[in-house]
Amino acid sequence: MSKIKKSPKIQIAPDGSRMVKAISKETYIALALLIGLFVYLGSVMGIDKVFSIMMKTGFDVLINTSFYIMAVAIIAGAVAYVMSEFGIIALINKIISPIMRPLFGLPGAAALGAITCYISDNPAILALAADEGFDKYFTPAEKTAYTNLGTTFGMGLIVTAYMLSLGKEYFPAVLIGNISAIIGGIVSVRLMIRSGKKYYKEDRKFKVEKPKDDQGEMRKIRSGGGFERLMSSMMDGAKSGVQLGLACASGTVLICTFVMILTFGPAGDNGEYLGVAYEGVKLLPRLGEFFMPVAKITWGFEFSELLAYPFTALGAVGSAMGLTKGFIDSGFANASTVAVFTGMGICWSGFLSTHIGMLDTLKHNHFTKQAIGYHILGGIVAGIAANYLYMLFF
Repeated sequence: MSKIKKSPKIQIAPDGSRMVKAISKETYIALALLIGLFVYLGSVMGIDKVFSIMMKTGFDVLINTSFYIMAVAIIAGAVAYVMSEFGIIALINKIISPIMRPLFGLPGAAALGAITCYISDNPAILALAADEGFDKYFTPAEKTAYTNLGTTFGMGLIVTAYMLSLGKEYFPAVLIGNISAIIGGIVSVRLMIRSGKKYYKEDRKFKVEKPKDDQGEMRKIRSGGGFERLMSSMMDGAKSGVQLGLACASGTVLICTFVMILTFGPAGDNGEYLGVAYEGVKLLPRLGEFFMPVAKITWGFEFSELLAYPFTALGAVGSAMGLTKGFIDSGFANASTVAVFTGMGICWSGFLSTHIGMLDTLKHNHFTKQAIGYHILGGIVAGIAANYLYMLFF
């Protein structure tokens, strides 16, 4: 029989899997919480309505939100791959590289990381970090900001495309939201670099200079002529959009369903529950009332229901996006709100679900608290910037 390494509560099997007692204290805690949740929902809505509302809401979110996000991701993915194949992204990278040091305190090569994550997702920065040709431009302290830089821009194209699809009147708001996400990212990345320089005892002005012979950079292209490359890149991008859409679908359906149930109220005229989609117990708005004075000043929120977006965006921006149309249709959100949602959505991009794994891959686990704390602050700043920039110009 294989021996298992012992520790106080968790044991590690030879294959690396974590083992605990089959029934432990957490079993009873989880059971109590699960029963408590359904008892609470049943006491408010009626136990016969709970599962009807849950299934109908989940189905509607899947059909009208998840597939919509997937369609956006497919088109955005195709455009992004074509831009990459024909050097448009390389051109953009060349243009914005000179401003990376003044803004983010990072070498120009960081622009490639920003663009790559913007057209895909947060973990895209990991592939670049593993590339010696990219990594050599960064000092050890600057490398600690890889995760926060990637997260600042992750899912940017998807969030932008989705918000623009809600109506052409939101174009200025989405533009301001993108700018605000960058502002929030600057705060997050620079604070992270500051911690890194203290940890590695680097001089504040120390940086790795670009080698003089590092010129004439090349890019990889597909085989075939221009038309074949165009079609191939479009199809590859579309496939990546399908994969991203599927990856988002489970979280979107699950999280959106519970957020909707905890956010909205009964659909009946007399406050009665009809068992239809998007009915709920209005718990989050009641809890949100405690935060509303601050949320109104910082993000310009007029309704406590809107607080569901930032809380959801922390862990799943795809799910948070799915809430936006419902808020607009319900009259809770306007163009200013879309600006705030865009800024916070791009800057946070569900980072709590990826940050720790990314830090672990980069061997930066000892910076976990700083990275998470600084990026929460960065997202808050992005929302504040979006709110006040929109008020300033509109």
